[in-house]
Amino acid sequence: MSPLLSFFLVLPLLLESKATAIEAGDNCSLITHRITGKIGGVINYSSRSGKEQEVAMEMAVEDYFRSSCSQQLTLQLEDSGGDSSTVASATTELVSSKQVHSIIGTMTAQETGLFSEVDMNMKNIPIISLTSPAITPPSMAHQLPYFLQMSNHITLHMQCLADIVGHFKWRRVTALYEHKNGFSAYSGIVTLLSDMLKAVNSEISDHSDLSSLSSVLNPEITIEQELIKLRSKSNRVFIVLVSSLELAILLFEKANQMQMMEKDYVWIVTDEIASLLDSVDSSVVKNMQGVIGFKTNFARTGDTFKRFKSRFRNKYGSKYPEEEEYSNPSIFALRAYDATWVIARAMEKSQGKITSEELSGNILSSIFEGLSGTVRFENNVLWQSPSFQIINVVGKSYRVMAVWSPKSGFLQSEEKHKGATANSSLKNWGPVYWPGGMPSTNPRGWAISDADSPLKVGVPAMGAFNQFVRVTFDQTQNETSVTGFTINVFEAVVKRLPYNLPYVLVPFYGTYDEMVEQVYLNSLDAAVGDTEIMADRFQYVDFSQPYVDSGLVMVVTQKAETSHATWMLKTFTKKMWLLMIAMHVFIGLLVWLIERGNNTEFEGIGAMLWFSVTIIFYAHRQPLTSNLSRLVLTPWLFMILIVVASFTASLSSAMTVSRLEPSVLDIETLQRTNAPVGCNGNSFIVRYLINVLLFRPENIKRINSIHDYPEAFETGYVKAAFFVEPHAKVFLGKYCKGYTKAGPTFKLGGFGFVEFS
Repeated sequence: MSPLLSFFLVLPLLLESKATAIEAGDNCSLITHRITGKIGGVINYSSRSGKEQEVAMEMAVEDYFRSSCSQQLTLQLEDSGGDSSTVASATTELVSSKQVHSIIGTMTAQETGLFSEVDMNMKNIPIISLTSPAITPPSMAHQLPYFLQMSNHITLHMQCLADIVGHFKWRRVTALYEHKNGFSAYSGIVTLLSDMLKAVNSEISDHSDLSSLSSVLNPEITIEQELIKLRSKSNRVFIVLVSSLELAILLFEKANQMQMMEKDYVWIVTDEIASLLDSVDSSVVKNMQGVIGFKTNFARTGDTFKRFKSRFRNKYGSKYPEEEEYSNPSIFALRAYDATWVIARAMEKSQGKITSEELSGNILSSIFEGLSGTVRFENNVLWQSPSFQIINVVGKSYRVMAVWSPKSGFLQSEEKHKGATANSSLKNWGPVYWPGGMPSTNPRGWAISDADSPLKVGVPAMGAFNQFVRVTFDQTQNETSVTGFTINVFEAVVKRLPYNLPYVLVPFYGTYDEMVEQVYLNSLDAAVGDTEIMADRFQYVDFSQPYVDSGLVMVVTQKAETSHATWMLKTFTKKMWLLMIAMHVFIGLLVWLIERGNNTEFEGIGAMLWFSVTIIFYAHRQPLTSNLSRLVLTPWLFMILIVVASFTASLSSAMTVSRLEPSVLDIETLQRTNAPVGCNGNSFIVRYLINVLLFRPENIKRINSIHDYPEAFETGYVKAAFFVEPHAKVFLGKYCKGYTKAGPTFKLGGFGFVEFS
């Protein structure tokens, strides 16, 4: 292009700029003295977000200068270097030497609180923090009354993360965060995320503390070592909770090299990284294929933003030409721009009398529409509830799958959030491109860490009831086989898993407690058997949901059965039998005396005795001729009816209930008589009887086989046996005659599978 042509193209722009300057000069010609407001800035020049904030703050000062006649702004910027000590010295320099009225920077509440203890002037300077998200411990609120944060509270970010995890029903996640300095609330963030995850039935199984790039000599080796540790574990859902873009770039580069961006892996990034994806080159995006995350949503279609974006790209490209191609402004640039305008407006309201208290009050009362959205503070953080775009990195960029807000959850677009409720939350995001490709189903978040190392699953080889677990050794084949009800349940569960779970069953020749201990010591990966879920075992291991309900019961012998010949006699007492016989004879004699003179059927003593017998069964055949006889006999017949009914009931009871009566009714009887009791010597029952039921240790007999109990009862070696309920059912099913349950059932946790917590 010729120089002459270039001159004519640029000339209109120069004339317009000159006219604007003349117009501004005319408008401000009556102002003889401008008030100077001093704004300090502490940002990290080595980070992408810091560079954007630097350019945005300079643009804000320029724009304000052109629009205000009453006040002049000066911007004093200092480099934080991403280090707390440098931040402290830079802040002190701005406050003490350059005497700024307010500070904008990336210092945290913890850092500011520490600095204010060293330099008391810090407490009186309004500070707007650009850290995202906002993290201010409650104890800091009174200590730093002039500390504000140009971001939303951390709780909303953690809630969004938890909702993403809950959407895919992942039960465990690993949290990774960059340890930038010793004054950040990383433990508080992890705790907050853990609390949020509990609401969606998930938990943090592990967390990894990544050193910042500037704090280690060889960050690549450090990250590689940390990823090796994570890869060796079964969890496959990783959340990059807090990280600079620079560390995240290196992290995903190493993860790709170590094949941790393949199938079954899940990576989630937060706003701190996702909002900068428009500003990274294609090699970074290539390493992050399949990553999901969330980024702050803001209006990108307005004319104001478009003009700002165009100017920002030009200024950023000229200042950092090596990054000119990727010079789009992020939310961090917009908030730095708006924060500068907030302070400028607040200073203008002060009308020349800039005091910390008044300036802070003016900042807190600010309400205007900025580039990042509505700027308004409440409780020293942004008031406006944010919405986040849920993104999925795929191809050369990313796609937006949904939009999330605290009130309505996930929806397809921002417009649909208006008037939406939590009940209308989007259930299906459509296909998601995961690391390693787009599988037909979402990753389950769990996989075997090493295909060559199947899980070592311990099984009890010395259990008393081999119906649950039976270990046999075939000498001809030189093979050990493990069978039983519990093994069948375990195999059925494994078959229903959506992934392959290689395992090997390892017979364990020891007690159940010792087997649980081996899981805790990592000698076994898990344990499968008729293992009772106990509170004291939870100190060392975790349990699955119980696959069989259980309780502790007492089994005793039944009382010896009464012979058939004596059943009838046992229905009434001896006195009752004698009374009945006497009354029959008496009634028969009385009727005979009345009837014998007029009734030929009642002649002789034999007739009288026979009549006494037959009236019991209502089978008497002698007719009664006297009304007096009938008067005597009628009440007695009613009495016989009652006696017969009582006899029938007593006889039925003697033939049924009495046959089931236990020989010992309760535990107190055993304890009072110091009776010996038996139980499985390899199980928890021994210590339960001693510690909970308070049996004497010398009265507890250890029996290790179901077949040994009958002999122990017969010889009097034990008077009662204690089983868990499933074992008691097996025992009573096998030896159904002569034994019964007695006393209460002591509720337990049930049978479960054991895993290391």
